[in-house]
Amino acid sequence: MGSSSVVIPELLPYLLGILALLVVWQYHQMQVMKGQILAIDVFDRSGIRMYLHVVPNDKNTCEVCAEANGRVFLPSEVTKIHFTPLGGQCTNPAKCVGLLVGIYGAWPEARHLLERLRTSKKKATVQLSAPELEALIRGPWERSISAATDRISVHMLEAIYYEETSPETSITNYRYLIDQAREVRHLPLIVPSYFRLTELLARQGRSQEAIDVIEQFESRYKAKKVGPHAPTETQRGLMSLRKSRLAATLKQAS
Repeated sequence: MGSSSVVIPELLPYLLGILALLVVWQYHQMQVMKGQILAIDVFDRSGIRMYLHVVPNDKNTCEVCAEANGRVFLPSEVTKIHFTPLGGQCTNPAKCVGLLVGIYGAWPEARHLLERLRTSKKKATVQLSAPELEALIRGPWERSISAATDRISVHMLEAIYYEETSPETSITNYRYLIDQAREVRHLPLIVPSYFRLTELLARQGRSQEAIDVIEQFESRYKAKKVGPHAPTETQRGLMSLRKSRLAATLKQAS
């Protein structure tokens, strides 16, 4: 009994110290999520500090989705119930392709964007113009300390942005994504990459290459594999239909 009365006071300062550290860490995480902390790159390179919403610039994209291209959000906004990057409802019956791409952003252009987002008065949202989005993508991200963290995300941004102006750049980037995306936060980008890659190859008249990619897709997601990042039945059907059309095109050409 006497021994217990001595041990508890000796442990109390340590317990209080641990509690204080937990409180500080929780506060730090809340500030990061809000975009309030910028100069922490040396200590934290694994998180996402902002999300960019991007859509392909092609004739299949409806006006509502096209207007949302280049919108940037804090993680605290994206995680809200009923969040949508769109200003209205997508008017495309087949649904437009739109992706939220998360980045940490330690290079100068990304830091400036995060500061704009942090001080924005419009519901924590910033709208990038096409030149601003290109400047962000072409910034020296590979020389920043977040290069490893942001590599997959920047490749995705490049792939979508250059579809119309530099299809080969996009094709290369989509192939890279399919081969290299492994982290959980990157898994939602894989199925869209397959669809955009086969679409681009088909537009370029490279039907056999597109069929090869579709067969890779079918092998990767065989046996009706299910899960949050697996293709839906509709997506599987669309890919199968695309394969049939490409095969018919090759047959006509031979």
